[in-house]
Amino acid sequence: MSIRRVLIANRGEIAVRIARACREEGITSIAVVAADEQDPLHGRYADECVTLVSEMPLAYLDADAVLAAALAARADAIHPGYGFMAENATFARACAEVGITFIGPSPDAIDAMGDKIRARDAAVAAGVPVVAGTGEATLEDVQAFADEVGYPIAVKASAGGGGRGFRVAWSAGELANAYSGASGEAQRYFNNPTVYAERYYDHPRHIEIQVMADQHGNVVALGERDCSIQRRHQKLIEESPSPAVDADLRAAMNATCVALAQAVNYVGAGTVEFLVQDGEYVFLEMNTRIQVEHPVTELVTGIDLVREQLRVAAGEPLSFGAIDAPWGHAIEVRINAEDPARDFQPMPGPLLRMDPPGGFGVRVDTGFTTGGVIDPRFDSLIAKLIVWGRDRTEAISRLDRALADFVVEGVPTPIALYRSILRHETFIGGDYDTRFLEHTNLARHGQPFETPSSEQQDDVISVEVNGRAYRVRLPEDLRGMTASDGGSTAPRRRAASTARASGGGTTARGNDLVAPIQGTVLRVAVSDGDTVEAGQVVCVVEAMKMENELSAHQAGTISGVSVQVGASVSPGQVVLTITPAPVE
Repeated sequence: MSIRRVLIANRGEIAVRIARACREEGITSIAVVAADEQDPLHGRYADECVTLVSEMPLAYLDADAVLAAALAARADAIHPGYGFMAENATFARACAEVGITFIGPSPDAIDAMGDKIRARDAAVAAGVPVVAGTGEATLEDVQAFADEVGYPIAVKASAGGGGRGFRVAWSAGELANAYSGASGEAQRYFNNPTVYAERYYDHPRHIEIQVMADQHGNVVALGERDCSIQRRHQKLIEESPSPAVDADLRAAMNATCVALAQAVNYVGAGTVEFLVQDGEYVFLEMNTRIQVEHPVTELVTGIDLVREQLRVAAGEPLSFGAIDAPWGHAIEVRINAEDPARDFQPMPGPLLRMDPPGGFGVRVDTGFTTGGVIDPRFDSLIAKLIVWGRDRTEAISRLDRALADFVVEGVPTPIALYRSILRHETFIGGDYDTRFLEHTNLARHGQPFETPSSEQQDDVISVEVNGRAYRVRLPEDLRGMTASDGGSTAPRRRAASTARASGGGTTARGNDLVAPIQGTVLRVAVSDGDTVEAGQVVCVVEAMKMENELSAHQAGTISGVSVQVGASVSPGQVVLTITPAPVE
C-alpha cells in the first residue's frame, strides 16, 4: 500500500507536526481550515489547503464535511491528530467505506478501548491489573460500591476522556452531586450519559506507556511518561523517565501494555494509562491516538512517532525494536491561554507577541506566531515546550531557562507558575502526585510576580520581584494597563468602574455582572427576583473545553437576567444585574 496524499483533519501544533512529517516522507499534505479562520499557521505549512464546508458551528467536528474535503482533494489517507475525529470509530469506518486510509487503529480496536467499561473488561481478559470498580452503574449501584470499598470514589464517564465526565466523592454526602455532575457532563461532551465508579487513589502517580504496533504483528512499548502534574484532571507537565518508575517496574508495565495491544489487534500509536501508588500499578484507560505529550517519548527514544504513524499506515513494519532504557531525560510543559490564579480559566484572545525560546535541547511545537488569535471554540493550547537533558537535574535547569526566555503577550499563561513548580522542593525531589497543585496552592500564591508599585508611566511600569526592582517597558498595545490581580502575568486595562469577584471567574461593572469570556451557557442558576450572596454561582459557561463558573460579585437581588441555556455570550456582555440591599 502506498500513501501519497494525506488530509490533516486537525489544526494547531499537531497539524503543523503532521505536515512536516509528510514532507519528510515525500507525501503531499492537505490542511483543512474552517471558513471563518484567517490564515491559520497549519495551512501555511501544508502543501495544499481546503476549506471545510459545513453548517455546524465547529466544522472540524463535521465528519461528512471532512470526508467531502478529503474526496475533493483526492486524499488517499486522513490523519486525525488528537481530538476531533481521532478516536471516532464511526468516522474510521466511514473512511474505509470510501476507500480512504484512516491513520490510526482499526474501528474495532477504537471501539474496544474507547468505551472505558469495555476497555476495563479487555484489560482483565489480557491479565492487566485494574482498579476496583463497577460496570455501567446507576446511583444506587455506585452507593452500594462505595459502601463496600469505602471513600473516596471516582465517578467517570464511560465514553469520557481529557478529564471530562469525571467527579470525585470524598464522602457519602458528595456522592449524588458527583454522579449527576459526571453523567451530565458526559451527555454534553460525548452524547452518552453512562458512568461507572472506581476506587479513587488519594496520592497516585499518573503514568502512561507509549505503544506502537504495525500491521505485521509487531508491538513495542516505548517506556513511560509521568503526567502527574495536573489541573482539573488534565495534564500540565509530563516527563520521561518517571522518578517513580525503576527498571523492574518499567519492564513489567511495558510487557503489560504489549499484551493488551496484542489482545485487541492494535495497529498504530496508542497510550496505555495507569495509576501507580505504593509500588503497585492499575489500568486506567487506553487512548487510541497520538498524545499531546508524545514529544517527551520522542526525545528519550530518538523515534519520530508521527512519521512512524505514516509508515505503519502504509503497511511498513516498525523501523525499531524494543527500547531497553530511555536516553537522558525530557520534560514537556503546555503553554495555555489561561489564568492559573483564576482556577485556570481559559482566556482566549490575540497573541500580541509570541517569542519562543531556543538553544541546545529545547523544542517548541506550536501552531501560532505573533498576531495569531486563540479562538475560544478550541483548546487553549498555544504551544508545547519540551526540553532534553542528560539527566533530570539538567533537564529541569534547561526548562527553567527556556521558560524565562519564552515571551507571550496578549493572553495570560502558566509560564510563571511552571517556574515556581520547577523550584519547589517536592518537584525537585520527584516525590509528587496528581494532587500536587492542590497541596501546594502554587497556582494562586506561588508565582514570582508581585503587584507593581504606584509609580507608572504610559509605557513603563516598576515592579518588584523577590526584593529587586525592575522597570519594564510595555508594548504599545498594552500601554495604560496595570498588572493583573492574583499573580497572572497578563496585564489588564485600568478601569475604575471594574471590579473582580472573589469567587469564580467573574467581571463586574458597577451592579452589572458581565461575561469575562466567550462561550456557551450551560446553566443559569438564578432568576429575576432571587437574592444571592457574594461568591454564589449564578451561571456556568463552557469555553475552550472547560466549564467556568460565573459568581456573584456582590450580595443583592437579581434582575435583568439576559442569558439562557444554549446561548452564546461574548466578553463584556451583561449577564445580569445585582442590586445591593439599601443600607439602613
